[in-house]
Parts: sequence; C-alpha cells; structure tokens
Amino acid sequence: MCGICGIFNKSGEPVSHEKIENMKKVIVHRGPDEEGSYINHNIGLGFRRLKIIDLFTGNQPMKNETGDIVLICNGEIYNYLTLREELIKKGHKFRSTNDVEVIVHLYEEEGTQCVKKLRGMYGFVLWDKKKQILFGARDRFGIKPLYYYDSPDQFVLASEMKSILALDEIKREVNQESLVHYLTFQYVPEPQTILKGIKKLPPASFFVLKNNELKIQKYWELEFNPQNKPLSHFVEGIRETLRESVHLHTQSDVPWGAFLSSGIDSSLITALLSEIKQISTFSVGYEEKDYSELEDARQTAKILNTVHHEYKITPEDFIENLRKLIWHFDEPVADPSAISLFFVARMASEKITVTLSGEGADEVFGGYGIYRGAQSLDYFRNLPEAAQKIFSFFTELLPEGTPGQNYVRRARTKLEDRYVGNAFIFDDHLKKKVLQEDIPFHSYKEVTKRYFNQVLTQDEVVQMQYVDFHTWMTGDILSKADKMTMANSIELRVPFLDHKVFEFAATIPTEFKIKGKMTKHALRQSFKDILPPEITNRPKRGFPVPTRKWLCNQLKEPVINILKNSFTPEYFNYPVVEKMFKDHLEGKADNSRKLWTIIIFLLWHDIYIKRKGF
Repeated sequence: MCGICGIFNKSGEPVSHEKIENMKKVIVHRGPDEEGSYINHNIGLGFRRLKIIDLFTGNQPMKNETGDIVLICNGEIYNYLTLREELIKKGHKFRSTNDVEVIVHLYEEEGTQCVKKLRGMYGFVLWDKKKQILFGARDRFGIKPLYYYDSPDQFVLASEMKSILALDEIKREVNQESLVHYLTFQYVPEPQTILKGIKKLPPASFFVLKNNELKIQKYWELEFNPQNKPLSHFVEGIRETLRESVHLHTQSDVPWGAFLSSGIDSSLITALLSEIKQISTFSVGYEEKDYSELEDARQTAKILNTVHHEYKITPEDFIENLRKLIWHFDEPVADPSAISLFFVARMASEKITVTLSGEGADEVFGGYGIYRGAQSLDYFRNLPEAAQKIFSFFTELLPEGTPGQNYVRRARTKLEDRYVGNAFIFDDHLKKKVLQEDIPFHSYKEVTKRYFNQVLTQDEVVQMQYVDFHTWMTGDILSKADKMTMANSIELRVPFLDHKVFEFAATIPTEFKIKGKMTKHALRQSFKDILPPEITNRPKRGFPVPTRKWLCNQLKEPVINILKNSFTPEYFNYPVVEKMFKDHLEGKADNSRKLWTIIIFLLWHDIYIKRKGF
C-alpha cells in the first residue's frame, strides 16, 4: 500500500519539484518506507511507499525497458505472478519482482484495456511519454481511492484529497450539494467530494488525458445474474472461490494477520487464514458491554487458536484522537465505527504490516438486516388492495410513532422512494429544517434513482445490494477502511471484494441469501464445517460505538464547546441544532446520529476550511 500524487500542466509550464514534494509530505503516513518522483517538463509524479512485496527493488515510479512509460500505483495486483509469466514469454524484461510492475508491461501489450486483466485493489496513474497520454484507473469496487482536480490550466491527482490541497492554487470551497447529501448519507456520495472542483474517479473506471482533454470510461459492470440451481452448487462454489481469494490475498514479504470482530465475516476470514498458519488477530471494544464485541471475538480467537490482541477504547481516547481522524479522512464521514477501525489498526501496526478483514461480505452475500425487510413486508402486501388501503388510512390517524405505523408506510411505499442504504440520517423534511434557507435543496433520490433504474427488474434484495455497492460501500465502508488503516501505515486487504468472488456470488438467488431471520445463508452454510454454530449464527453488530451514551456524559462538554466555537451559521440553523442536542440530553429523542453528523462536519470545516489544524 502506498500513496501517489501528480501534476500535469496543460499549458506546458514545467512542474515544480517543490510542489510534488509538498504533495508527498502530507501523505507520508501512506508510505513511510521509501519515496520516489518523476518530473519531465509539464508532468510530475510523486510516490510514497509502504514496503509489502519486493522489499529491496520494488520502489516506484516503475518504468518499462526504454523508460518512456512511467507508473505510480497504490495497491496490490493479486494475479501478478500469472501475468508476469505470460509477459516474460512475450519478451518483456522486468526490473523487479514487485507486483505492480506487470501493469507497465501489460499496458505495452493491451493499452488501456490492460485493466480488464488485473485482479486486485489499485489506484494507479501511468504516463506514456511517446503518445503523450496520462492514463489512470481505479479497481472494480473502489477499494483504493483516487482523487482528481481538472481545470483549464492543470490536472492534479492523488490518493488523498489533502495532497491536492497542498497546492496553494486549489481553492477550498464547500460543495453545497455535497453537504446536503452528506446530511442524509453521513458521507458524500461519489464521484463528488465535499469540495468544489475535486472529484473521485469512479470504481471500475479509467481515465485518459490526451491533448488536454479528459475522458473517463467504465471497464467493468457490476451485474447480478441469479441462477436456478440447488444450494449445494452455491456452497461448493463459495468454498472454492473464497478460499482461492484468501490465499491470493496473503501474498506478502511482511507479516500479516487479521482484524477480528464478533461477526461471521471476519471470523470466516480468520478461519481460512488459520488453515495456512497460526496468525495474529486484533480486536477492540469498550467498557460498555452492550457496545463491545471483545468477549465474542476472544471466544472465536480461542477456538481458532490465534495469537490474540485486544484494546479497550475510552471516551478520552475518542476525544483525544477525533480531530486527527477527521484530518485523515479528508472529508466528513460521520460513521462512529471509524474510531474503532482506527484503534484496531493502530494496535495491529505494532505487530504486522498487512491485515485481512471482512469488508464487503454483506454487500456480496446479502448480509444486512435491512435486507430481511423485503420478506417481512410481503405479509402486508399479500393482502387485498382494499384491505391495504383501509389499514393505511387508519394507521395515519394514530399518534406518530405508534407501533406498526412505519411498517405499513414502508409496505405502501416503493423501495426506490424510501431506501437510502444502511445510514439514513436526515430525511428530506429534516434537512430543510436544519439547513439555512439559502442552501439549495437536493433530495437523496437524486443520488439513488440512477442506481435503482439499473436494476428495477430484479427483486428488492438485489436492488438494495446494488444501491449499497454504489453508495454505502464506497462512500463509507471502503473509505474508512482505507483512511483509518493508512493513517497507521498498515495495509488492509478485503478478500470478499475479489471480483471473481462477486461474480460467483451474483448468481446466488435471494432465497439462499435470506432464510427466515438469517442473512448470508449460503455463506454460512458453506463454512459450517470449520466454524461452530455459536459463531456462524451470531447476528451482525458492526463495530457498535456508545456515542448515544457518551453525548450525555463524557462528550457533553466537548460538544457544547464545538457548537459554541466551531458552528457554521452560513450552513446550519443554530436553534434547530441546539434543540436537537437539548432533546437528546433530556432523553426526549435519540438524536445521536444526527448530532454526530453535524459535529463531524463542524470539525472538518475547522480543519480544512478555517485551517485550524488538528
């Protein structure tokens, strides 16, 4: 894992060595081991390296035999040994045993279509000196980030937005549309960012900059193709593809281990790794037992005979590191579980350099509890239309919040009109109240509609999976996975998000994903021989954090200070926010997620717009 950055001056003006160095300095945490640069007239590329494969000759930029193709890459290519062998047979000469060098020679063979043969996680940029082409790509699921800024004068790129902001000429202006969407999703949906002018290259896409014109193209589509086959077919296929993926993800010249929570996903990855050798596992939790997964993780570690490490996060830890976390995130991401990921990565970095984790399993195999809702709503939907209308009429006459009222509303509302994903913080009505009147309004449906339109012929579970893949997973799950681990100079790998694993999982029908109250049914059945029932049948918890309680106690005074000293009246209606906090303190409502979303933005604004530092 590494950090990359670059500048292409469209005017032909030479790139300043100092600017490339400044861009590299702010991402040194991504690559503390080595650095490199390439500057040739109006093109400049910078690189920071975290040594993983080929510790001695694997530094970047990488070049071809003649030196006219130059590559910088953040990520790993898991099928590099096969590709390398094929390319050597075709006469290519390699200068190292590093995995990403295959991209250079594969590009010589296949041009921009080389990305279709890569199996891995990556954000890379390649300069073709002869053709005067700047070419870059991002992996299929967006595991690795790639930010860019495109103006009439220059094209700037980096693994992190803060690297682009190291250039004084880049303006820091809040994208108000992104802010409005952030309040609903708790992150900014891609490809936009929180700042005007800076975007993310979409997953499964590549760009070509030629003759000062930028073109972006998709090279892979995420498609679901359920097949009518018995459960045994899917069980066998899952075992085969996931085992292969886990083995490929262990390629490393440095120590590796696994993050371990209480759930099936990380437990399964740990179990498959333990078939190879005894490994180190890492877990974090809290003093508040209702929010801690330590006991369950400890039990799993004992069963799998791992060398287990754990850490209890205190409110003081939380407060002390919060501004640092927000700086590392680049953008406001209001998922409290990011703090858990930061601390487990910090602990693990003392023992290992590569960790495997269970991100992506819920999207790939249908694991979120909200996916069960489609089946539960069928009881109501199977009633005659007249009966549904009568129930709907009378439930609306009941006091707001009456049990069953929300169930009837959901059953009578189309999925595309109500489903946002796993985080639905502010609905459209509340956004209008909390934002100032002069902020242009945008409905969350502007984000989700285009994804629903791609899968309207699929069942509701597949529709939710598809929306989550394109919003929640990239904007939240993978963003925090990359930023929180890289903040601690440790590489996180996600075997569930191997595209071969997904392409097989996409053939599983919903009846084998959701079985009664159990999600990920086919996945659980596939490995029940290596994990006992008390692990395979555990419900999902997902790094719970006691922010609801802390806001009323240890975080109360810090939040009061933030609202007093960091409030942004140009965006938010203070009396509305103040009342939300008061109602939460008095126990009238659980406003913890809404308050946290606003607090994170205020602190981000302090750090990146007001430049108060962290």
